[in-house]
Amino acid sequence: MTEVQQTRLTVLYVDDEEMACKYFARAAGSEYEVLLAGSADEAVATLRAEGARIAVLVTDFRMPGRDGGDLLRQVAQDYPQIVRILVTAYADKDMLLQTVNTGEVFRILEKPLSVADVRDVLGRAAERHRERALRQQRLMAIDETLAFLAHELNTPLAAIANFARGIESRVAGEFSAQRQGEIGQAAGAMRDNAQYCLAVLSSFLQSVRSTAGSAPPRPERGVDVSAGVLVSSLLDTYPFTGEQRGWVQVEMHGDFPVQTLPNCVALVLSSVMSNALRALGNIAAPSLRFVVVAQPHQEIRICDNGPGIPPEVMDRLLVDPVTTHASAGGSGLGMIFCNRVMQSFGGAIRIASASGAGTTVTLDFPNTRNRMHRSDR
Repeated sequence: MTEVQQTRLTVLYVDDEEMACKYFARAAGSEYEVLLAGSADEAVATLRAEGARIAVLVTDFRMPGRDGGDLLRQVAQDYPQIVRILVTAYADKDMLLQTVNTGEVFRILEKPLSVADVRDVLGRAAERHRERALRQQRLMAIDETLAFLAHELNTPLAAIANFARGIESRVAGEFSAQRQGEIGQAAGAMRDNAQYCLAVLSSFLQSVRSTAGSAPPRPERGVDVSAGVLVSSLLDTYPFTGEQRGWVQVEMHGDFPVQTLPNCVALVLSSVMSNALRALGNIAAPSLRFVVVAQPHQEIRICDNGPGIPPEVMDRLLVDPVTTHASAGGSGLGMIFCNRVMQSFGGAIRIASASGAGTTVTLDFPNTRNRMHRSDR
């Protein structure tokens, strides 16, 4: 079994002194991947090529040509997700105050650098980067999920509103005045509620997008959200109880990018795992495996050794609201939603189960170009 590996954060260090660059790389230690640049222009070239994966920029202030302050301003404009740190050996109070007050720098390091200071500041910067990334990911998840829900609900809600309007127009010649009033009132309420739901969806989606800026949040260009990353993120954030986390193992047979609706796919994974954990509650030796497969078909399998799904439920699971957990509040709509998510971008869900023999839920993904395999990393 191979757990999904976490990648190191990438730090770009900019200094025209070669020895300073080598010292910083040693001071950062093996915890970070360090890229080096000897000038602001060289740093910009590196950012253009590697900006999507750079988490922290550390730059000297005094350098030939463009200084560190100018570089920080450009990075703040073009790469706002990067945490920025300034290194200086000069007591230039006005420069420092201007840089800090304009929000262009997270911390200031004074030369000569010490290993302890470098590692302390990088640790704080890494935490800030994770906070920013998590916030952006949450905004993207809300935006993507709401957009999907709006797409799914818009047509049926509009149909309900039109149907209600048609009922109102037809009752006048067919029923008594009292009955007309009752039916008309019910139809009007139906129409108003459908239109209200449409308005709420639209308003909430616009509110989320406004929070993140004028445009919907999007992943950084060049960054693929892979199946392995989705599984890893789920296991890092899921609210496991008791010994549940110990039940879960991950097998990686290659990896592949999830290029469409990755946050909705994350919801699908969470829903399927939640069902599996609930089914394993009374099993003596519970086991749940995520299996990521890149070849010959891209898929994620969630396998458990639970009691299985009765045949009468299996036949209707992806099309009708049926559930074996009604007493715990289950509605049976979760798997229908999961199926609709996968179908919306050309994927599918397959379920294999038998009473007493466990369950395997397979998420099938459409073939995409540039498949990413473990050997490519």
